[in-house]
Amino acid sequence: MLKIGVLGLQGAVREHIRSIEACGAEGIIVKTHNQLDEVDGLIIPGGESTTMRRLIDKYDFMGPLKNFAAAGKPMFGTCAGLILLAKNLVGYSESHLGLLDVTVERNSFGRQKDSFEAELMITGVGEDFVGVFIRAPHIVEVGEDVEILSKHNGRIVAARQGQFLGCSFHPELTDDHRMTQLFVNMVKESK
Repeated sequence: MLKIGVLGLQGAVREHIRSIEACGAEGIIVKTHNQLDEVDGLIIPGGESTTMRRLIDKYDFMGPLKNFAAAGKPMFGTCAGLILLAKNLVGYSESHLGLLDVTVERNSFGRQKDSFEAELMITGVGEDFVGVFIRAPHIVEVGEDVEILSKHNGRIVAARQGQFLGCSFHPELTDDHRMTQLFVNMVKESK
């Protein structure tokens, strides 16, 4: 059985595990970097990117996460996870993991009170996927090898580059598991 980890430092961890299991894979909460060896793919969940980065540094995850990516294992960043995966961040001179060749703007849809849901057309998923946007970032620019999977009101909200998948919204907060299934399929293909 495929084993997919969810970085368990902060964020919507249990909801991702539920979604992974609904897609027929085993979900593992990754709390130590040694656990990265046990999983075939990794979801970096939404949460608060600054806090998550602090915890990544505190628990020495940065090197192991980059090694995980270098080994060709798929990674999926949702909301704050997208910010952590991005190569460039608007208004910041340094990125976090810098793996997905996109430029991301944080909180670009507004503050917590501006949270909303929107029906999205997502390549490889469908045209009636409801995205939950909470203090969501968006992708301002993509590198040439990056496939844009979805836009909302002209803003890029989902993209893929090889083994990396990123989205602005929280796919785990609905009972529609098709976005997670897309990632599970990426993990299957990588093995």
